Amino acid sequence: QVQLLDSGGGLVQPGGSLRLSCAASGPTFSSYTMGWFRQVPGKEREFVARIWLAGGLTYYADSVKGRFTFSSDNAKNTLYLKMNNLKTEDTGVYYCAATSRTVLHAIGWRDYDYWGQGTQVTVSS
Repeated sequence: QVQLLDSGGGLVQPGGSLRLSCAASGPTFSSYTMGWFRQVPGKEREFVARIWLAGGLTYYADSVKGRFTFSSDNAKNTLYLKMNNLKTEDTGVYYCAATSRTVLHAIGWRDYDYWGQGTQVTVSS
């Protein structure tokens, strides 16, 4: 059984930084694809970033490219999303996600099978 535990959210001013964590437990994740999504009320869950753990290759939404960094500590089964230069539009509930399926791009929420509980990020002055 795969379990994901998100943490690290909070309130930050525009231009500030946060680091989200996703602690994963269950099977060996070395071949999994992991993703971060965010959601605001009334909108569909939005892709933020993805990492292929087998090779460490990352991919980012254009809106966060250059500001967010997705990394993994495979020894700890923990993933991190470092968010710099945060903007008000980055506000939302952030979810960690995982899939063992081979998905070409893995940027849609339907591409993932397992989800964390979410952590709130609020960017406001």
